[in-house]
Formats: sequence, C-alpha cells, structure tokens
Amino acid sequence: MRVVFFGSGAFGIPSLRRLIETHEVGLVVTQPDRRAGRGSKLTPTPIADLAAEIAPQIPVLKPERVNTQEISDEIRAVEADIWVVIAYGQKLGQKLLNGKLAVNLHASLLPRWRGAAPINAAIVAGDTQTGTSVITLVDEMDAGDVLGTSKRPIEPHQTAGELHDLLADDGVQPLMAVLDDAARGTLKPVVQDTSLVTLAPKISREDARIDFGWSAERCRCLIHGYNPWPGVTVQLDGEPLKLLRAESLGDSGSCKPGTIVDPGEGLVACAAGALKLVEVQPAGKKPMPWEAYIRGRPIEKGQHLSP
Repeated sequence: MRVVFFGSGAFGIPSLRRLIETHEVGLVVTQPDRRAGRGSKLTPTPIADLAAEIAPQIPVLKPERVNTQEISDEIRAVEADIWVVIAYGQKLGQKLLNGKLAVNLHASLLPRWRGAAPINAAIVAGDTQTGTSVITLVDEMDAGDVLGTSKRPIEPHQTAGELHDLLADDGVQPLMAVLDDAARGTLKPVVQDTSLVTLAPKISREDARIDFGWSAERCRCLIHGYNPWPGVTVQLDGEPLKLLRAESLGDSGSCKPGTIVDPGEGLVACAAGALKLVEVQPAGKKPMPWEAYIRGRPIEKGQHLSP
C-alpha cells in the first residue's frame, strides 16, 4: 500500500516505523518545528525526527494549517491508497479528505473515551481494561466506524506515561491488519454505539488537584493518570512535593484525611483506606523512592499533606 502519514506525537512512532518497513510511505505530514527547552531551540516533532533518521528520502511536510488550498493540493497530489492519521494535532477538513480512505489510530476502546486524553481518562476513572481502535476518519471527533482493535489490562502500578508507550506498540498490529484488509477490499466497519460514548477532553494542571477526602483508590488513580503530565503536586510543610506513584491499602484509622500515619511506610490517611506513597519528586530534584526521600528529610507521624 502507498501511504500518506499524518502524525506529530510519539504515539505514532512504532506505527510509522512499521509502515516504512512494510509499505510505501509517499509523504509524512507533521506539525511545524516548535521552540522548546531552556534555550527555546526550534525542535522537530518526534515523527519528523524519526522520518529524518530512518527514511530521509521520504518528503516531510510541516504546514501551520493543513487545510489551506495550497497544502491540500500538495497532499492530495500524492497518489496514495490510504491515509494514516495518528496524534497529528490538526483536524483534517472534509474538503481535504474528500474521496480519500483515511484511518486513525486512537488510544482507547471506542466509543469509550473519545477525545484528546483517553489514556489519562481511563486510568483516572479506574478502568481495568483499555486498548486501541483503528477507525475511519469522519468530521466528528473519534466517531468513525471501528475497523480493528487491540486490548490490554490496566495494571494498578501503571502510569499514563507507561501505558502510552505500551498502547503505541499495541496499535501496530491492528493498523497493519486494517491495511491488509483495505488492500484485499475486505474491510468490515463496525458502527460505534453512541449510547456508550464517554469523553476525554484535553487536560489541564487544575485537573490534577488531589483531595485526600476521596478514597485511597481514587487518589491512586489520579496520581497515576496524571503522571508524567501535569503531575499531582501537594504541599508538605509549605514545600511542594510531586506524587508520582502510589498504592491504595486498607483502613487508616480515624485520622484526618491527608495525615501521614506511618512515615516509614509513606502511609497517608484518606476518607477510605490509606495511600502508600511509593515514588515522589521534591522540587528541583529527580524522582526518587519514598524511602530515599525520607532519608534526606525526616518526616514525623501526624504531619499533613495538603493540595
């Protein structure tokens, strides 16, 4: 199959790598270079970096606006059998898409968690299973027919960052299967059940605000769901402490939520159960196990964590 690939984020890297190995990629469309880092250096997207590294012969297009007439004509001039869109960052308009077979790899089992942050939403909600969906591209976000899926459990220790990488790898197999079906003319689209739709909008720093008046399990889900970004940060004696990984345990007694009930074990009282802090990051320092943190900063029973 001859493919035009649209993508920007790292989620598309495993799929683009496989497409380059097994199909003919005629064009890569990605977001423009953006300034990043302390030096505000112009930095290509992860997809642009990969294309330059392993297939410098493939043209790479970096439009600010993909739906302009000039850019649309340039993309449509590439004779491709299928367009593959993964974490691109711009919506492809109907005029650009007209008459083209375009598919999208999405990081959830649609129709659950349509939107920009499906991995975060699944963990925060306490889901025990997720996956990827290959869908047709339509005007409504993530509403296309489902052409293929992969599934995997969400483990209690997994963070959003870790799950992102696993799902990026998982998505390769259903995407390749869909391309095979398209080549044979045997695609079997399944219409999404709109009664089961849930939404996963773009997240903000405010979404990561924790409340120890919740259950320990809900707190654990929040911490893991927003790791690495935006991160759950609390205050301990007026100093910020980012919570990176935790476990939810049983009864913590009648202590006020947010109270450290066992400094050695990193146990924090919640409205229901106790939260065991496993990994934290003090301001200006690297992530570290709780045990390492308390070696450099003695903690006493009864101290309090606040949002």
